[in-house]
Amino acid sequence: MEIKTSEETNQNKTLLEETFYVLSKKKNTFKVRLTQKGLHLIRDNDDNIKEQIIQLKDIIGCQCLRSKKRARHCTCQSLPRSDSLQVVEENSTDLDDSDISAYLYVYAYILQGTKEANKKRERTIITLRFRSFDKYEDNNKEAQRWRCVLKKLMKGETLTSSLVNQNSIITRHRETRRLLILCNPKSGAGKGKQIFQQKVAPVLNEAEIPYDLYLTKHYNFARDFVRSSNVFQWTGIIGVGGDGIIYEIINGIFERPDWSDVVKSVPIGVVPGGSGNGLARSIAHHADEPYLPSPTLPAALAAVRGYSEPMDLVRVETLSQIVYSFLSVGWGLLSDIDIESERLRLLGGTRFTVWSVARLIGLRSYKGKLWYLPSSSSSSYSQSPINEGSSMDFPSEVHLETDEGRPRVDSWYSAHSRRSAYFSLGGSSYQSTTDSGLGDGDNVDSGDRPRRMYGPSPQLPSLTSVLPDWKCIDGRFVMVHASYQTHLGEDCLFAPEARLNDGRIWLLIVKHGASRSQLLQFLLGLTTGAHASSENKDPTGNIELIPVIAFRIEPDMAHTGYMTVDGEHVEYGPIQAEIFPELGRVMVP
Repeated sequence: MEIKTSEETNQNKTLLEETFYVLSKKKNTFKVRLTQKGLHLIRDNDDNIKEQIIQLKDIIGCQCLRSKKRARHCTCQSLPRSDSLQVVEENSTDLDDSDISAYLYVYAYILQGTKEANKKRERTIITLRFRSFDKYEDNNKEAQRWRCVLKKLMKGETLTSSLVNQNSIITRHRETRRLLILCNPKSGAGKGKQIFQQKVAPVLNEAEIPYDLYLTKHYNFARDFVRSSNVFQWTGIIGVGGDGIIYEIINGIFERPDWSDVVKSVPIGVVPGGSGNGLARSIAHHADEPYLPSPTLPAALAAVRGYSEPMDLVRVETLSQIVYSFLSVGWGLLSDIDIESERLRLLGGTRFTVWSVARLIGLRSYKGKLWYLPSSSSSSYSQSPINEGSSMDFPSEVHLETDEGRPRVDSWYSAHSRRSAYFSLGGSSYQSTTDSGLGDGDNVDSGDRPRRMYGPSPQLPSLTSVLPDWKCIDGRFVMVHASYQTHLGEDCLFAPEARLNDGRIWLLIVKHGASRSQLLQFLLGLTTGAHASSENKDPTGNIELIPVIAFRIEPDMAHTGYMTVDGEHVEYGPIQAEIFPELGRVMVP
């Protein structure tokens, strides 16, 4: 005998329930239940009962709408008129007064596919039609009640019996969140603004999340904006672009005296629009969320769901500055490829492949010393649980309604359509503006004077001090590259065992003795993470991947090269890094 826990009982408790009919086939009945798990659609057709659950965790928003007035056509119109439902907001001048129904649109993104390579999310719309009363106001009151209950469930708030009771007076839901969007229109192939408008804004509007959009106008615009603005008026900051804009946002935070309050209360999100997109890919990997073919969707879902997790940050010190890093520190081959391939930026991520070939042909090595402090924690890598989504088995459109004029019940018109149009609604605030107080070319604090950095106190000796008993390698290196995320780019699985907040830096060391064939196999292995497997461990010891908590690089200054932090070019010379576990917060889907 199976015994259910009290939590399972609460999850299955019916909050709202009604029976509905297929409009064209009255013998096909549906019982629809709303529980804390989500919407249960139960079809009863000639004793053949099937149940489908739209899980609450897959629902991102719901909105109340009215039917739109049909356009008048001239008698010479030869094309047939579409009978598909069109809706508008309640205050629209284009609404159809003859239809007293109220419509509640429920937006969900359902996980499809079982195999990792085939998993993706499908946009699904469930349209609820309330038409039991003779007046629109009464039908709208019922739609608002359902909407209010759904919104509270989605936010994890407590439900009272008066709220679920059909005679209660429902107040309209008010969204308390507001997001700051900082978009780099020139990132990657120069499509940052287009990516936001076409891929992210529709999802935010479906969830009725208001936001303020600012387009960056020059290098360090986002950094100066975050440093000088009252960021507490927003509940999150989202960077649209590559890893560079996240680098600016994070370092803008640590240029504020109140940095500690900001990092705790204002999480950061990232919408991939650059060439690398390492952090966005790492977050999706961490959450076991499908990244391709829609890389912006995990970020959009993270923004509307309001979830965030701690993320490790690394304090990086050079001879002239201190910065905070979320992704990587590099010296040698990968940094050379990253910086020198900038001239091929219009190729997107392909630029890295092209320049990798060039750098293998003209292979370089660099002399210097590498100091590091090994991590004492052992490997604890584990995959996140898989989202147990399920696919709809209904036709593309199913019309469900109750009979008109019957005693007060909830009425439904349900449709599952992947072809449904995006409705631009007034519930979301779209502000595309660059009026930020930072004028064109006014690159504050750049070049003339060093930026003042705040942040936690370092635990290491200063960069110019002698180190204690750390491990040291003195010789020639093809590269030294450190990362604290799984991915350096969309197709570069650098450290498969890394987590967002494991307190470790994964330090890759490639010594001068590595052959070109070894390096080629290494670069090919980055796509799948094969380079990090124990089976592919280099017996010569020329290629090593070591978990550490701090390191220092002291290059021989007789020959210069490139050093990078999060893909950004920094001065060539001594550099030191230490990890601060869970210092930042990042939005996760």
